[in-house]
Amino acid sequence: MTDLGKVDRAFFDRYIYPNLGADRADVALGPQHGVDFGVVEVGGRAVVLASDPLSVVPALGFEEAGWFAVHVALSDAAVSGIPPSHLSVTFTLPPEMTDEEFGAVWEAFDREASELGVSIVTGHTARYGGCSYPWVGGATTLAVGDPDEVVRPDGATPGDRLLVTKGPGVEVAGFLVRLFEEAVDLPDATIAEAKERFWDMSPVRDALTAAAAGPVTAMHDATEGGLRGALVELAEAGGVRLDVDSDAVPMLPGVAESCEFFGIDPWAATSEGTLLLTVESGGVESVLAALDAEGIPAAEIGAVRTGEGVFVDGERTEKPDSDPSWEVFDEYAAEVGLE
Repeated sequence: MTDLGKVDRAFFDRYIYPNLGADRADVALGPQHGVDFGVVEVGGRAVVLASDPLSVVPALGFEEAGWFAVHVALSDAAVSGIPPSHLSVTFTLPPEMTDEEFGAVWEAFDREASELGVSIVTGHTARYGGCSYPWVGGATTLAVGDPDEVVRPDGATPGDRLLVTKGPGVEVAGFLVRLFEEAVDLPDATIAEAKERFWDMSPVRDALTAAAAGPVTAMHDATEGGLRGALVELAEAGGVRLDVDSDAVPMLPGVAESCEFFGIDPWAATSEGTLLLTVESGGVESVLAALDAEGIPAAEIGAVRTGEGVFVDGERTEKPDSDPSWEVFDEYAAEVGLE
């Protein structure tokens, strides 16, 4: 059986990277493994593009599932620092999804897009045999702005400081505990804290707040492979060394207990909503203050140095071979009847 989740660098380098269609001069940033978005320059403007699959998990409730889906769709463009502006959405719906259930998902898309100033401009919606939850389509987000204001994924520079929002394992608590609450043997208060992490599972406002506040040089969200994987990808993109102080990394309420219950290393698990940033040293205080003003927990956790790789407390760390969330999801989905 092939591994689930995103393809690895070897697959990308063998099958995808050598075959990218026409070589056009207007592509300012093309596909790279572990990089969240691409950039095309049109008429002196930067057009940031990012595509993601759409996931709808009925057990969350269709409104909550819609909230999560639209924020995932917008997040990769948002880490460019340019506010998302346009969205194209394709739904390939399971035949059993009712009109009312789709309506709840779409209302969440409309509400969140409206609040963020995003216009939904095109797409495709249909029911097809063979389609099933949770993967029900895909979306492409555009963000249009000044090319000089794009926060490039390879922009980390020696001397910058390393920041993180929210810390690791957010998705383990907010997503897995919500889904499998009846099987989670933790105190009620801890379960309640963990379930609240669901609303932290978006890096969109984190990225836009930070980029507007100070000299941010690179950003990357910690999805598959978690915080550890995101650190490695950020270091590889910039060709730099990252030194991390693990004691400085925050952990939100309910996360440690949830990860311990599921037997998950919080640093290795997908953590939608967690954002890594590198910031020029003189801008750290302004970025942290802006995030705090928006109620977004954040901390300075290390430094960017000359060299390569990621070192946590002086020990080199590598990207996880796989994301433990997949195995846990499969195990508990069967236990609570969510296959």
